[in-house]
Amino acid sequence: DIADIHGQDQAKRALLIAAAGGHNLLLDGPPGAGKTMLAKALTSLLPAPTYEERIAITKLHSIVGEVTDVIVTTRPFRSPHHTASLISLIGGGTKPLPGEVSLAHCGVLFLDELPEYPRTSLEALRQPLEDYVIHVARAAGRVTYPANFMLIATKNPCPCGYYGDPDHECTCSMQHLLAYQKRISGPLLDRIDMVIPVARVAETDLLKPSGTPESPRLRALAEQARQKQYARNNRKTNAELSSKNIAERCQLTPEAITFLNDAAKKLSLSARSYFKVIKVARTIADLDDNQSVSTTHIAEALQYRRK
Repeated sequence: DIADIHGQDQAKRALLIAAAGGHNLLLDGPPGAGKTMLAKALTSLLPAPTYEERIAITKLHSIVGEVTDVIVTTRPFRSPHHTASLISLIGGGTKPLPGEVSLAHCGVLFLDELPEYPRTSLEALRQPLEDYVIHVARAAGRVTYPANFMLIATKNPCPCGYYGDPDHECTCSMQHLLAYQKRISGPLLDRIDMVIPVARVAETDLLKPSGTPESPRLRALAEQARQKQYARNNRKTNAELSSKNIAERCQLTPEAITFLNDAAKKLSLSARSYFKVIKVARTIADLDDNQSVSTTHIAEALQYRRK
């Protein structure tokens, strides 16, 4: 339950937004801050899959033999290790089979310590993150598998994990720090909707009782927001909207448009980042039960962009 995690209010808010709109999320912070626990807690906030999604999930998992005689009723949570091969991640083999990106279809693909994954594997994620399908071409044939997943990733600020930490001295040289940060390319980071800094929780808070369970209430909010999106977007989440769909279905107030354009110039946002800010803001507006996207929603969405 999300209530079992102490502190991290901004990260919890980001998890709710991600669950409601299907957005990709990167948690950035030192070791032991709770990044992995937050990522796993996301599953308690995700709305239940629709009947069509259950059938699609079951078909993909049956191809690789993980399901034989039952229908999958929960959203998948796949967490391949950073030593996983490229084929196991995107699919392939003598007879092209689905990889982790397809087995995470309609669910979550969790990549812990994102910079530790091979560069080729990370760059292979760019196509499914953009097109929601993966094309696997082998000598035995060419297959296209669905790969509409939420990417939830974590990373440390540096190899030792303590760059910028007020209580621990960073032992990394500037050369190692820059090399570590360059392991994740700009185009891949541009496809991540929200980047959330996660700080360590004070020791005095770690043994506090969890209190009332929060996940059922937040999951209901996410479910209500998704139903609004399905009705408005023709069964699509806000994260799946194309730039054309955004212009048609994301109504921004004149003040919000002016505010966003000014921010885009100051922050040098790319066109993709510009539209992703609108998508996240649209989800925030859905959670607030607002028909139009206001300046407040844009301002919160901008806080989640990579600095």
